[in-house]
Amino acid sequence: MNSKLPRLCLVEDDAIMGESLCDRFELEGFACDWHKSAASALASLGKKKYAVAISDIHLPDIPGDQMFMQLIKQGAALPPFIFITGFGAIDTAVSLLKQGAADYITKPFDLDLLMQKIRALTASAHAPTSAASSLGISASMRHIAEALPRLTQHANTIRITGESGVGKEKVALELHCCDPDASNKPFIAINCGAITESLMEAELFGYEKGAFTGATREKKGLFEQASGGTLFLDEIGEMPLAMQVKLLRAIQERNIVRVGGETLIPVELRLICATHRDLKQMVEQGSFREDLFYRINIIQLKIPPLRERKEDILWFAELFLEHYATQHKIKKKTLLPSTELALLEYPWPGNVRELKHAIERACILSGNTELTVEDLFEDANLAQHTTLTMDTDLNQYLHACERRYIVNALNRHRRHMGHTAAALGISRKNLWEKIRKLDITADIKDGQPSNP
Repeated sequence: MNSKLPRLCLVEDDAIMGESLCDRFELEGFACDWHKSAASALASLGKKKYAVAISDIHLPDIPGDQMFMQLIKQGAALPPFIFITGFGAIDTAVSLLKQGAADYITKPFDLDLLMQKIRALTASAHAPTSAASSLGISASMRHIAEALPRLTQHANTIRITGESGVGKEKVALELHCCDPDASNKPFIAINCGAITESLMEAELFGYEKGAFTGATREKKGLFEQASGGTLFLDEIGEMPLAMQVKLLRAIQERNIVRVGGETLIPVELRLICATHRDLKQMVEQGSFREDLFYRINIIQLKIPPLRERKEDILWFAELFLEHYATQHKIKKKTLLPSTELALLEYPWPGNVRELKHAIERACILSGNTELTVEDLFEDANLAQHTTLTMDTDLNQYLHACERRYIVNALNRHRRHMGHTAAALGISRKNLWEKIRKLDITADIKDGQPSNP
């Protein structure tokens, strides 16, 4: 096991929940020690260094809050604690926050929300963000993940580009979570193309009571709501020219005026803008202001489409299958080898969003425990075509099949060289040579080849 991975301490006596959490933590790039009792956790917390501890309050021997207080009395150097509690024990959780716990989450909880909290806490401890990131395992996404902590510290205005559905908001949220105090700061997202021009100013900057018919009370705009945190403006290329002038002024002066008001209201926030359109071309066409373009173009993150980072396809598919199973409390469905091949060959014009919807649709409609090509693709002819596109050249076909087979094996064994080589029946040295030859860029654990 890679000792450089951030290690979590999970204290949970429920076998199903504990196993689900451990699987998710591994998928997200964390190592995890799972303890089913407070006594076991107490012994381990005194000896090992953990990035974060996640503990249920209701444990079979002593309650999690008593375990926490006992550790405090012992003067132990504790990791940040996140407590899992039911609605009836929220008072206990709040009391623990006052005693020094980092956060709590109530049952039933959203796994994505828990991961946000964990990533925020590990980022504050300078844990390796590439391992903790949920952006993907391809080289391009790992490179983006590694850049996010630096951008969080030094950049207040960032532009994210990429096709629709590629994961721009996910990157923006990850960037926000790299802030050590992210859990206490707002993340506000808005799609500029979803708001009519007449309402956009009031939505962004707010309005005073009586500013227009129906304004029966004052309302804070999104800039005020995001102050101190992050404002994510998706599809900024859809913003009307008249609003672009006002947005530029707000960015430059870092203050806004509500509709119908006169008072300057200061706002301090990180602004992240995203678009799938070519803003430079829009500037040349006169549909986007040049001064605003250069103001938001200081730092640019370009997210490649899913078809250009095939290593991420099966990784995301497994993540979505796991999430669906956990959310609906069912046994996780699996993909047939032919289905995985079809997923890798399909161009995914809708990117990660389309893949997620395809997985969810298949899980809902299919009664199979193993998902077929037909389960994933509504158009059976298209599905069949995706599996037959490489039969014209035998060498290319064999090369692609070998690459897919090895990438699939790496994904199944969490990119661990030793385990993957054993499953393939070859030495680690031979596997390492094939990885180089086939240009496989997935993140490898225990990556150095050994003697055959």
